[in-house]
Amino acid sequence: MRIAIDLTNSPHVPVFAPIIRRLRSGGHEVVITARRFAQTVELAELYGLDAIVIGSHGGGSRLGKALAAARRTFGLWRLLRRLHHATPFDVAWSHGSTDLPLVCRRLGIPHITMFDYEWAATMHRTNIRNSWKVLVPDAISEDRLDQYHAAGKTVFYPGLKESYYLTDAQLDPTLRDQLGIPADDVLVVLRPPPELALYHRGHGSDHFADVLERCSIEPATTVVVLPRTPEQRERIVERYQQSPNVIVPDHAIDALSLLSCADLAISAGGTMNREAVALGVPVYTVFAGRMGGVDEQLIAAGRLRMLDDPAAIPLVRRTRDAAGTAELLRDPAELIDRAFAGLAPART
Repeated sequence: MRIAIDLTNSPHVPVFAPIIRRLRSGGHEVVITARRFAQTVELAELYGLDAIVIGSHGGGSRLGKALAAARRTFGLWRLLRRLHHATPFDVAWSHGSTDLPLVCRRLGIPHITMFDYEWAATMHRTNIRNSWKVLVPDAISEDRLDQYHAAGKTVFYPGLKESYYLTDAQLDPTLRDQLGIPADDVLVVLRPPPELALYHRGHGSDHFADVLERCSIEPATTVVVLPRTPEQRERIVERYQQSPNVIVPDHAIDALSLLSCADLAISAGGTMNREAVALGVPVYTVFAGRMGGVDEQLIAAGRLRMLDDPAAIPLVRRTRDAAGTAELLRDPAELIDRAFAGLAPART
């Protein structure tokens, strides 16, 4: 088969990296495109993915986002139209890309859209309408998808999407030493909110600022902050450049390897929270939006905690328990099978 995969945000790289490896090892051709946003392109290079870079993020304004989206959709359409006319694609696959579904509908390519947070209504309505199949975790109830008219397209998969790609993850146990983190320090990994809430109080994510402030002065503690954008990084560095126990990497690093040696994770983003869960790392969420079914299930199971009081978070070394997390890991081939079931090959 010939398959197109689009990467539009940093978390999409580890999601699709093992899928792409499995597909290519099975003799399939995979064409990868990527948007220059956050650490997406740099991570693709780190994972050895030969992505064609098309477009970038439009910034914070609605006009900037709209113009950037239009330019990227057109650029993606031109590329895939040329490639599709030469040798037809059998299918395309993305996780939350708003460009690829539109392009695929115009070109007649079956598209699989994948997501694990059900309340991004505007994006889901467009993507589901333009997709052949909708792949979501079974923690999301069918009634929550009714608003998107996903009936007949939805395919549920068990567990977390992170459980599928962590199965093949090659974790680097030396990353802690590479970052110069003392062996006896408590290692805390922080992921800021999508907006720059650290510097804009009153948006419901103030706990992140409080946690970072506490960790910056806590003895025998090192905190590694993984900013989402260059602007976010610059502001955090400016504020904490005199704090020796605050590390803000100046390039993309293997966040999975970092999490695997962490003692605590705190994030406003769902992907890193669920990666921590799958790795057995204690994790708190500072997400201020409407809670999705996956996080609701993890909180109910005690695997994810809401951050209510930053001062009460225990900064202690964790006990490693590989047996306790092995049950969460799943074979990426199962996800591929569910995605491609019922697919008819392209006619040449």
